[in-house]
Amino acid sequence: MLEELRIQNFAIIDRLDLTFAPGLNVITGETGAGKSIIIDAVELLLGHKADPSFVRAGADKAVIEGVFVLEDEAYALVLPVLEREELVDAQQPNVITLTREVRANNRSTARVNGVTVNLDVLVELGELLVDVHGQSAHLSLFKPRAHIDLLDRYAGLMDARAALAAVVNRLSDVRREINTLLTDEAALQRRADLLRHEIEEIEAAQLVPGEEEELKAERNRLSNSEQLATLTAEALLLLHGDVNVDQMAAVDQLMQVAAILHKLAAIDPSFQPSYEMAEMLCAQAEELTFEVRKYNELVEYNPERLNEVEERLELLSKLRRRYGGTIEAVIAYAEAARAELDNIEHSEERLTELRKQEQALLRHIGELAERMSKARAAAGQRMGQLIINELADLRMERARFEVAIEHQEDPDGCYVGDTRLAFDATGIDHVEFMMSANPGEPLRPLAKVASGGEAARIMLALKRVLTQADQTPTLIFDEIDQGIGGRVGSVVGEKLWALTGEHQVFVVTHLAQLAGYADRHYRVTKIVDGERTYTEVRALEDEHQRVEELAAMLGTQGESGKLSARELLAEAYQYKQARLAAANPSKSPTQRSLL
Repeated sequence: MLEELRIQNFAIIDRLDLTFAPGLNVITGETGAGKSIIIDAVELLLGHKADPSFVRAGADKAVIEGVFVLEDEAYALVLPVLEREELVDAQQPNVITLTREVRANNRSTARVNGVTVNLDVLVELGELLVDVHGQSAHLSLFKPRAHIDLLDRYAGLMDARAALAAVVNRLSDVRREINTLLTDEAALQRRADLLRHEIEEIEAAQLVPGEEEELKAERNRLSNSEQLATLTAEALLLLHGDVNVDQMAAVDQLMQVAAILHKLAAIDPSFQPSYEMAEMLCAQAEELTFEVRKYNELVEYNPERLNEVEERLELLSKLRRRYGGTIEAVIAYAEAARAELDNIEHSEERLTELRKQEQALLRHIGELAERMSKARAAAGQRMGQLIINELADLRMERARFEVAIEHQEDPDGCYVGDTRLAFDATGIDHVEFMMSANPGEPLRPLAKVASGGEAARIMLALKRVLTQADQTPTLIFDEIDQGIGGRVGSVVGEKLWALTGEHQVFVVTHLAQLAGYADRHYRVTKIVDGERTYTEVRALEDEHQRVEELAAMLGTQGESGKLSARELLAEAYQYKQARLAAANPSKSPTQRSLL
C-alpha cells in the first residue's frame, strides 16, 4: 500500500507530508482546494509526463516522493523488475520508495529506492503498484492487452496457461531448428565443410588435458640444460668430493661427526639422540647425492627435442585461441562440431523427425487451447452478468457488458477440430471487454464507451467483480461521484469499502454519503496568506471533526446537518460491522471494530 506521500512545491502545494492507512482513504474539500492536485502529483510519481507548470511559482523544482509497503503477494509482482534493474533494498525488501523531481527548466528525474532510473522503469513499477482513474484515465482495465490476464485470473486459469506456454516454447525450439535445416543448401554445405576442417584439425592434434603444463616444464628444462648440468655437478662435488681435490666431501664430514657422537654417547648417554640425528643426516645426504647424480646424468642438451616442444606448444596455443581458452574447451568444441555436422549430414532424416514433432505439438497446443477457450467463455459469461448487476446498483441499469472472445484462422496455426487457428503463449483467444453504456448503442471496446464519472462507475463495477483477479495493491478513484446523487453515493461507498479486503483504496469525492464510509478521512483546504496560496491537508482524527466536514458537504452547518452527518456515519458503521461479522463470525463486536 501507499504508506507515505511527500509533495513539495507542486502547483499550489507548498509542502505536504501525508501518512495513509489501509482500507478506504477519503479526500474531501471545497472545489479548487487542491484535491485533484494530489492525484495529479501521484500520477506524476507513477511516470506521467512532466510539465514545468507543475513547479510552484518561485521554486526551482517540484519533488514528489511515495513510500510503498507491500505484502508478500504484491511484492512478488514487482520483484522481477527490481531484480532486473538491481533496485532491491536488502535492508527493507518490502519497502519501495519512488521519487520524481520536475525542474522549472522542464528537466525531470526519476528514482527508485534512491537510485536514478529511466522513466520507463518508473512507469512499469507504477502500473504494478497503483491503478488511478481520474481526469487522465490512467487505468489498466481500459487496456485491452490486460483483459486476457484479468479474465484468466478470474477463471483460475493461470496454471493451465503456464502449462500451455511451456508447450508453445517447445514448439518454438522445434520450428527454430527446422528453419535452420531449411536454410540455403549451399550455406549448409559450406558450414559442413568448415566443421569437417575444424574437427580434422583438432583430432590431428591428439589433445591430452594437462599436456600443455607438462610441455612448458620440459621446455624450461631443455632451454636451461647447460646451467642445470653445471649446477648439479657443483652440488655433487660438494656432497661427494673429488679424488683430485684435497677437500673432504660433505657426506664424509657428516660421517665423521656421526662417529664422534657415537663415542660421546658411549660415555654420556644423553648424546644418544644427537648420534641418531647424525646417522639420519648421513643417510639423507647419501640419498640426496643419489638423486642429484641421477638428475645430472639425465640432463642433456637436445635442440631437436626443444624445437619439437616449442612447435607443439605453438600448436596448442593456436587451437586455444581459435576454439576456446583452454584445451578442455577445444575438446568440447570438437564434440559440439561433430554433433552439428551429424545433424547436417542427416538433415533429411532430422527434418522428417522434426516435422512429426511439430505436428504433434500443434495438435497438443490445440487441445489445451480449446479447453482454455471454453473455460474462458464460461467465465466471461459469469463475469459479464456480475458486472451488469454491479452497474445496475450504480444507476446504469440499461448498460450491457460482454467479454468478447475472438479467433483468427492461420494456415500455420494449431489444430482445433478441422480448423487451424493463430495462437501464442496465452492460447487461441483474443479477449476484449465490450460495453454499451446506454440503450440503443452497440457494444464497443471498453475504452471507447465512457468518460468522466460514468467511466469511473464502470471501472468500480469491474474492480468489484475482478477484485480477486486484480493484484494491484492500491486503487485511486477521482470524480467517481460525478453525475450521481446521495442515494447512489451510499451504494458507491459500500462498494468502495468492500474493495478494501483486497486493496488499499483512495477516493476523492464531494458526496457526504460516500465519505461516510472512510476508514481514514482527509480534508483539503486552500489557504491564502498574503499574496500566496497554499493547500493544507488534515486528517480528521475524531468523530466531531468528521461530523463537521460531512455536514458542510451536505450544505448545512446547523444541528439538522450534523444529525444527518451522524446518521451517515452510523449507517456506514453498521454496514461495515455487518460485513466484518459475516467475514469473522468468531470475533466479538469489539474485536471486529479493531480489524
